[in-house]
Amino acid sequence: MTLLLSNDDGVHAPGLRALTEALQQHGYDTHTVAPDRDRSGASNSLTLDRPLHPIQLDTGAISVNGTPTDCVHLAVNAFYQDQCERVISGINAGANLGDDVLYSGTVAAAMEGRFLALTPIAISLAGSRHFATAARVLIEWLPRLSDLCLPTNSIININVPDRPYDELNGVEVTRLGHRQRSDNPVLTTNPRGKDCYWISAAGDVADAGPGTDFHAIEHGRVSITPIQMDMTLHAAMASMAALIEQDTSGE
Repeated sequence: MTLLLSNDDGVHAPGLRALTEALQQHGYDTHTVAPDRDRSGASNSLTLDRPLHPIQLDTGAISVNGTPTDCVHLAVNAFYQDQCERVISGINAGANLGDDVLYSGTVAAAMEGRFLALTPIAISLAGSRHFATAARVLIEWLPRLSDLCLPTNSIININVPDRPYDELNGVEVTRLGHRQRSDNPVLTTNPRGKDCYWISAAGDVADAGPGTDFHAIEHGRVSITPIQMDMTLHAAMASMAALIEQDTSGE
């Protein structure tokens, strides 16, 4: 299996290094294309207002002055066209739980691999210490996840507690939880006296009950969440269609 690796923490991030080393030690062929710097929170954005300049590093990885989505898009459509079977994004320093997936560059990089043969995977560590734990979890579960027959346009979102492997309390298939609204942006003044804003941290947890990814991590369990990219609210389609038909028939 040939894997395409990426992330949003940057091409030199320790989580990406741990992921690469673990996969290669277990016989996987890997290609790495990642941002030249931290692009956390970039979501699914593509760079359309300027050209991108890839740089081949001594490690063999390719560094791109763009977003995580840029990196995977270039990799699967240019650098390694028809060579990779699956995208794995991570290991992110910090969890991607609940609403985080809407903003996460880690999850976005995985999403851009949805056209490949195998379901893409995003993997995050709920902290920044025990990357080896997350790498070991992935190595153990990768063969099993390859047997899954998930629908096209799906991804697998894995979150791992930041603790030694032997202290994990198992693995749980979860749904996304939800956060409360984040705090307001913080207004400050730059050295030239102009107003500027810092985006506040993510909101507190609102839905973290049993079965959620938040709950699993809180109790020391690995969270594995299948995610779909179809954002259609199918349950509302029939009532909306009936409303439109009613309005149209009254004209």
